[in-house]
Parts: sequence; structure tokens; C-alpha cells
Amino acid sequence: MASISLPYYVDAATLPAGLPTLDEIESSQDVLVEQTGRKVVGVGQYYIVKYGRAVELMEGEIMLFLGQVTAVPVPRIYALCKDPSNKKAYIVMERIAGKNLDIAWPSLSQTQKDFIATRLRANFSELRKLPSPGGYCSVGKRPLLDNVFWTRDTVDTISGPFSTEAELNDAMIEKYIFNNLPQKKANFYRRAFPSVLRGHPPVFTHGDFQRKNVMVREVPRSGESEQEECEYEPVIIDWESAGWYLSYWEYSRALFACGGWRDDWSVWVDKILDPFLQEWAWVNMLLTELWF
Repeated sequence: MASISLPYYVDAATLPAGLPTLDEIESSQDVLVEQTGRKVVGVGQYYIVKYGRAVELMEGEIMLFLGQVTAVPVPRIYALCKDPSNKKAYIVMERIAGKNLDIAWPSLSQTQKDFIATRLRANFSELRKLPSPGGYCSVGKRPLLDNVFWTRDTVDTISGPFSTEAELNDAMIEKYIFNNLPQKKANFYRRAFPSVLRGHPPVFTHGDFQRKNVMVREVPRSGESEQEECEYEPVIIDWESAGWYLSYWEYSRALFACGGWRDDWSVWVDKILDPFLQEWAWVNMLLTELWF
């Protein structure tokens, strides 16, 4: 990937309309997500903007990278910038015409779910082929952005990048201790991880695969019958955690965020991703202790 100079603006001739101003972004009433330190809003027909002090412009860099080296559908990036006056970062991207998969899911037929799952599996298979720049890291061989590896003041031994799986295992244990969790349980993980979490190469990973992070847009029917159901193409969004993680990480994270196990989603996760059942059990235990 060619290096990205920030601030970044796409060639104005390729824009669908004039870029939104900071005032238009901040005053938008089309609020899609609002969290501490970050907000996602729609601005007009063409733009979605993710902004705030907790937003990392690297998410936009990751999406630019994927647009250059894969055919995986991701929203197009139009601008990446920071406002020095308020320390907020802004990611201006394509507004995908469609609906969130978590909203659409209950009304989808088995055939439609199968179509979406097949497309998603192909997307993840393509991502897995991207060679790591060296070990377990984000784009540009930078630290991993999953909140398991996050601290307010970056600690290299927790955030990486990591050369080996053993280093990454140690980082998870160090984060456990950093969160003031029991030292004796940390010692147990230190004894167990070398046996149960080993032999997993770095593969490119979205890192937060759940239905709310997939948009689906209608595509033309494959047949000629007017009675055929419409088909939906998935577009994966929210790439803020992406990078080269352990080969089991996508599956373990997807099951951890499995929507409360209230429907059939876990069955389809097993169709979309290669299952890592033993690893998921350990990661689930660790994550539950970290966040609850």
C-alpha cells in the first residue's frame, strides 16, 4: 500500500457531491451512532461521517488499503482529517444504500441468508490471503486496535505489534493484570495459554464481525421470474479494529458478540467463518472477565 499523507482528500473530480463542511457534520440530526468520544452521522444523500476524539484515522487508512488490494466491498473513503481546535478526527465515507443486517435478519428467508453467508465467506476468505507485514499488527505494522490491547497511554507490550503468538498471549495476560484482575488467575492463564493457544498464524481480520457491522443492499435477481426473492449483497463496515490477528480471533470475537444467542445467528457464523471452538471457549472466558 502506498503511504497515506494526512489529511487525505480524494480527487474532487470523483466526488458524488461537495464534501460536507465541519459545521454541516457537527449540526447533522441524522445520528446513526453516538458513544463517548465518537459519533456517526449521515450528511445528505451521499455521505456518512464518523468523528470524535476517540476516532482513529487508521480506520480510514485500513479501508483505503482494502480498496487498493482486494475486491471486498467496503465504503469508499472520501476524506480523513483532524481539527486541531477540538482534537476531533473525521472520517468521511460513502453512504451505503441499504439496511443493517441486524435489522434485516428477522425478515430474511433461508435462501436470502444463504446468499449473504456465501458472499461473506468469500469476502473473509479473500481477507485471509493478505500477507502480514510481519507478525500480528495493524496496517503499516502498527499496534493492534482491538480494545483487548488498548490502554489510555499506549503500552507497547500490550498493544504490539507482536512478532510471535507467545508475545501476543503475554500481552493479553498483561492487560488482564492492567485491569486489576486477580493475579492468581493471571498466573493460571500464563500456565495454560502456551498449551491451548498456539499454532495460530497471523491472518487479516475485521475484528468486530457482527450483524450491526454489515450493511446489505439489494442486487438484481439472478433469475428471470418476477416471483423470485430479491438478493442482498453484504458490505462490511466499522473497520476500526482490523489488522493481522491470530487465525482464531475473528471467530472468537464473532461468537462473543453473538447478539445474546436469541436466534440462529451462531449457526450462520459457523458457515461464514472457520470455527475454532476450543480457542473460543478460552477467549470468551478472558473477555467476559475483562469487560464484565
